[in-house]
Amino acid sequence: MKKVYLAGPDVFAPDAQARAEQHKQWCIAHGFEPLHPADGVANTARGIYDANIQLIQKADAVLANLNPFRGAEPDSGTAFEVGYATALGKPVIGYLAGPTSLKDQVKTFYGPIYFDESRQQWLDQNECLVEDFNLPLNLMLGISCQIVFGDLLAAIIHLQGHWYD
Repeated sequence: MKKVYLAGPDVFAPDAQARAEQHKQWCIAHGFEPLHPADGVANTARGIYDANIQLIQKADAVLANLNPFRGAEPDSGTAFEVGYATALGKPVIGYLAGPTSLKDQVKTFYGPIYFDESRQQWLDQNECLVEDFNLPLNLMLGISCQIVFGDLLAAIIHLQGHWYD
């Protein structure tokens, strides 16, 4: 049975335990052994970090909730876990609630953006560049992950196809 690490900010939700159980059941029902950070017993920052690193090292793949969390971008801890798994050569399936673009995410969370003709770039209200590579996320996540639109279940099914089709 392939092991999958479940990355994402779901561990911070008020119903985190219920979500974790549902997510683990979906994995098991589809032939995967879930490795969930909520199952750890560590309660210090270092202990949680070390436990999650060990789980990612044990995993055959990572399924990452890359939906916006506390802003226009994914959870920073999840982004780190994606990068770490990618560096280890593990497949990463990132999932988002629906089709979007980074430009739309910036508009949603920070207001209008505009195209600066002289710079030939999209800019936000602070005149900072807004990437326009037609990706739903920053290119470092949009390229390193296979992106699935839907929920964790959609990502699990996509991963099944990756290995079992």
